[in-house]
Amino acid sequence: MGEKPTNSAGASSIVINGEPATAEPRAGQCLRTFLREQGNTGIKKGCDGGDCGACTVHVDGKPVHSCIYPAAVAGGHEVTTIEGLAASCSHDDGESEGTDALHPMQRRFLETQGFQCGFCTAGMIMTAATFSEEQKENLPRNLKGNLCRCTGYRAIADSIAGAEDEQNRGCSGGMGDNVPAPAGPGVVTGQVKYALDVAPEEFPGLLHMKLLRSPHAHARVLSIDTAAALAVPGVVRVFTHEDVPALHYSTAQHELVEDDPDDMLMLDTVVRFVGQRVAAVVADSVQAAEAGVRALAVDYEVLPAVFTPEEAILPGAPTVHGEKDGEIARIARPRENVLAELHSQLGDVEEAFATADFVHEKEYRTHRVQHVALETHCAIAWVDDGVLTVRSSTQVPFLAQRTLARIFDRPRDTVRVFTGRVGGGFGGKQEVLAEDLAALAALDLGVPVQLEFTRTEQFTATTTRHPFHMKVKASARKDGTLTGLQLDVLTNTGAYGNHGPGVMFHGCGESVAVYNCANKKLDARAVYTHTVPAGAFRGYGLSQMIFAVESAMDELAHGIGMDPWEFRRRNMLREGDPMLSSHSEPEEDVLYGSYGLDQCVQLAEDALRRGADREASFGERLGDDWLVGEGSALSMIDTVPPRGHFAHSRVSLGSSGRYLVEFGTAEFGNGTTTVHTQLAAEALGTNTAAIDYRQADTANTGHDTGAFGSTGTVVAGKATLAAATELADRLRTLGAELLGVPEAGCVLGPDGVAHAGGSVPLGALHQAAFERGISLVVDGEWGGTPRSVAFNVHGFRVAVSRVTGEIRILQSVQAADAGKVVNPRQCRGQVEGGIAQALGAALYEAVRIDETGKVFTDILRQYHIPTFADTPRSEVYFAETADATGPLGAKSMSESPFNPVAPALANAIRNATGLRFSTLPLTQDSVYLGLKEAGLALV
Repeated sequence: MGEKPTNSAGASSIVINGEPATAEPRAGQCLRTFLREQGNTGIKKGCDGGDCGACTVHVDGKPVHSCIYPAAVAGGHEVTTIEGLAASCSHDDGESEGTDALHPMQRRFLETQGFQCGFCTAGMIMTAATFSEEQKENLPRNLKGNLCRCTGYRAIADSIAGAEDEQNRGCSGGMGDNVPAPAGPGVVTGQVKYALDVAPEEFPGLLHMKLLRSPHAHARVLSIDTAAALAVPGVVRVFTHEDVPALHYSTAQHELVEDDPDDMLMLDTVVRFVGQRVAAVVADSVQAAEAGVRALAVDYEVLPAVFTPEEAILPGAPTVHGEKDGEIARIARPRENVLAELHSQLGDVEEAFATADFVHEKEYRTHRVQHVALETHCAIAWVDDGVLTVRSSTQVPFLAQRTLARIFDRPRDTVRVFTGRVGGGFGGKQEVLAEDLAALAALDLGVPVQLEFTRTEQFTATTTRHPFHMKVKASARKDGTLTGLQLDVLTNTGAYGNHGPGVMFHGCGESVAVYNCANKKLDARAVYTHTVPAGAFRGYGLSQMIFAVESAMDELAHGIGMDPWEFRRRNMLREGDPMLSSHSEPEEDVLYGSYGLDQCVQLAEDALRRGADREASFGERLGDDWLVGEGSALSMIDTVPPRGHFAHSRVSLGSSGRYLVEFGTAEFGNGTTTVHTQLAAEALGTNTAAIDYRQADTANTGHDTGAFGSTGTVVAGKATLAAATELADRLRTLGAELLGVPEAGCVLGPDGVAHAGGSVPLGALHQAAFERGISLVVDGEWGGTPRSVAFNVHGFRVAVSRVTGEIRILQSVQAADAGKVVNPRQCRGQVEGGIAQALGAALYEAVRIDETGKVFTDILRQYHIPTFADTPRSEVYFAETADATGPLGAKSMSESPFNPVAPALANAIRNATGLRFSTLPLTQDSVYLGLKEAGLALV
């Protein structure tokens, strides 16, 4: 064996991808941080606790979590990262080095598209690359150290198994083809860049920021002594409330600023939840900044606090924003802790209840859930030639740009915000939580400043899903007619009102509107408490409300002795019916662009029936220890948020004959990049291989509201399609002129414009356009109205243990109306990922808060998200529709798969046990205690 490489002092040095490291690790430094400093940014930071696996590397060929592996221990060992994986394999598996010189596992993930946002992918590949054939047969055990938040794991399992994608063979790249993600090669090799994947030389003099956060749920900051912090070696600046603009704003980002209350300051003299930022320390290293934070001395006056909305609306309760002018801040009743409220009635619900054959009345509760995007909130800010520039992990670069311009009172064109690839969002990055403070420091110090949240900060100091408390009363006649539906709703918006009004209104919308009922009454209040703020989360209020409404629909069906499928069929919307919820009249801009709810119901019911036939003897095999049942739920969602959502795109033809598509929407696993290139290719008569793209940069295109509300396809996609269509028309017109033929007979294809009498190559068209002064750069825009609706129906078959309360999912089915499906594999992945995330929220995920208001589920080891072993394979079916409002018939399908999952699961448990569980999550303990109370438990 050869000698181990050593450094100048004779100590064993670390060999990285076959080359000795150019530096020695610092004392106590973890291997992940050291390797990233050495330029290996394919290694990701997701948890800091060895829980997520995004930082997996090989040490002497064995996978390790580099975030908990001391760098010093790697001395004298061979370390392989995702960047060096291909070179480490000998390609002795008989496969071609073709794709090109990738490791076989990288190639499989690329060919089978085993990723969405891709933040976990490098670590997933590094782990799977070490598997023997035997280990591949037991992925639930052997992949337990790697987490994925996006895919639902089916695509990952297919990649590891090397499953063939027959549907993708020979695809042209048009509508309906499984076109690979354009960034795929970069994702599987670690070359694609996320927000903080930057080389040190890109940001000379880069400083780091860390935040002091409040230990109290409610307190007044009397003083902050910064002397000791400034004395820490490396600390260059401390920012307090005295250093920030005196402007109230909201961290939430919407097209209309007025949609959210202006209730927060960048740094305040009053803190309103445990985890609120109090001061910011900037230093030449993360370690120095953290030491500076620990050295700050703050004198607080602790104030009374309130932690539940039920307590917060009581007379005399401590107020969260009671000192504010409600009209100026856009808070409905600040001295009563009511942020926003809704009161609406159609018909006469009391008469409906009095004359019904069956009335169901119950309280339902949903809980806080964290987004757990594997890339935490982060930003780098600097000033470039007078322009404040921010590189951020955001879903809304243009809205963040507008907010920063407003905070710092700068012209909008002197602020630039852009993203790299974004490592997950789910609504959590529709906020400005890191960009403002990083920008403050960069403007003040004149050097680049980076702020990166820890995983604990994600749990304690960003946002969660809104907890809902819903009182439901519903009635029906024996013939199956839904006669009355009444809901009284309290939502907990936490300490700040970001997204609070919108989540409340949206939750009370399509959840009720999807059913025909002459008598509906809604009363809802969004309430402040001294707890971690709630915000935008996949479904935006609908998942909470649908849990209550769909549970009630099942209870009505059981109460009148009707099959739940049949009850839903009799009462659900049919195409053309008015969609009535919290409005006395249907929203005029919401149309049936296409209708597929009836197909979805049939598809899901048929699939469960097939499953019942397959598992006819399952109950007998389990015996009396298990109870088996099935349940379903349906949902509707508007395909675009209300009150405006706009996008601009640009498509151009270069002299090389390649097209460039530029659009504002961000890519965070939602698949917009693939969809945009497919839509452009369809309009231009070419394939996606001929199209380059740039995205999510305020310097590229006109305004784009952002990637939220499932708009990446139906709004931004339409803008790209409009630009590509106009460019295609220009090229056909120019080709006809050059050929001297009628334009009607000209066809634009991959090589140029063709006609029966000849053809003109793309290069010649470009040259001719230049000579004639014809621009081949075309802008497209879309937004506003009309809006359409999409549908999802979920079904479960479950077994419930009478001994332990364990729930086993025997079958999971979802049918979706996504219009014309642009990319079936990608759309299926969105549905599967939504189901997996929703199952976690339904069964065990919960942000827990103690009696002081502190979040104590603040690391991944305490907050359980679905692992490979937890996630069942779901059957996914698509209705056959084509939407009149969406691009080439497509509809949205990013957030809606989440919405019907929890009620379908609860309904299946009700069918199995006869018990209605009305509080989420449906933990094993709660199910067992319910069984025990009902006399159904065996122990």
